[in-house]
Amino acid sequence: MSEDWINVRDPERIAAEKLEPGPLGYFAGGAGDEITLRDNEAAWKRWRLRPRMLVDVSAVDTGVDLLGAPLSMPVIVAPVAYQRLVDPEGEVGMARAAAAAGTAMCLSTLATARPSEVAAAAPGARHWFQLYQFSDEAITQALVDEAVAHGFEAIVVTADLPPGGNRERDLRNGFTLPQGLGIPSVSAALGSERAVTVEETFALMDLSLEWPSFGALTAGSEVPVLIKGILTAEDAALAVEHGAAGVIVSNHGGRQLDCAVASADALPEIAEAVAGRVPVLVDGGIRRGTDIAVALALGADAVLVGRPALWGLAAAGAAGAERVLSILRAELELTLGLCGCPSPRALTRDQLRRSPAASVYSDQ
Repeated sequence: MSEDWINVRDPERIAAEKLEPGPLGYFAGGAGDEITLRDNEAAWKRWRLRPRMLVDVSAVDTGVDLLGAPLSMPVIVAPVAYQRLVDPEGEVGMARAAAAAGTAMCLSTLATARPSEVAAAAPGARHWFQLYQFSDEAITQALVDEAVAHGFEAIVVTADLPPGGNRERDLRNGFTLPQGLGIPSVSAALGSERAVTVEETFALMDLSLEWPSFGALTAGSEVPVLIKGILTAEDAALAVEHGAAGVIVSNHGGRQLDCAVASADALPEIAEAVAGRVPVLVDGGIRRGTDIAVALALGADAVLVGRPALWGLAAAGAAGAERVLSILRAELELTLGLCGCPSPRALTRDQLRRSPAASVYSDQ
């Protein structure tokens, strides 16, 4: 039972036992030697919290406001593709889990459910749509139009794909989508009823996208447009200059450029460059409430979690995904209280210290 899970590693272990090697490798794996995949988790542990004492924490509140509306916690479900590979409900179940947890879900372009299904599954909940831009602008516009028409409140443009990363687990496992499992939103945008393959979808994406094109998208959008995949202060500044309503620090979960900087290490310079002009979010390797607290103290307004929520979905359906989110919220609430912070906004850089480097002679 998901109620028995102690932390987010519990559903991860269950999911690893349940899933076939192909889907498991697709979701768990990274690019190349998976250096960035591992470093994403390790980087949050390179910081230490400096708790303050004798502060009234009798009523700790994890809630935040983001893009003009409240969330129960500064944790959003990240866009993850092909969720019906791990659960029959897929993104529909994930949407119900996010809604029950009082937070938002970001739906992937590569989802196995359309925005209309997600909106119907969790009416009144907060939904964002992650967008890959296609060489044919009509496809891109059709995807955006469907999401906006069904109440999706923001568009999240992923900047670090295409091209796709060197995902060697997928190559070794010969991973392909099962027959008939496609990307319904992309099929609809193409005017086709046939399931579109991964390879076909990637071939349609725009490799020539530049900042002026992103600026044109933000200028013409009915809803806020955020950009995901930013790892440098220079690009963060360009994002704001070209109308981004938010910047998401991300290396695609270590699945694109191996040896890219860990999200936790990129976050401080990006937060400094943005300087509060738009929200800064971050994903990659967040597995504990303490990781969330470090991200907030480093300047993030919120975090996104992908794999932990997916493992919850794989292990126990929508209830499992909701349980993962509740675990992270409870851990964050405890961390805030122990740090002397009644709310996420109370966390500052002053409450962090860089951890001393481990000795080369240490086993740590």
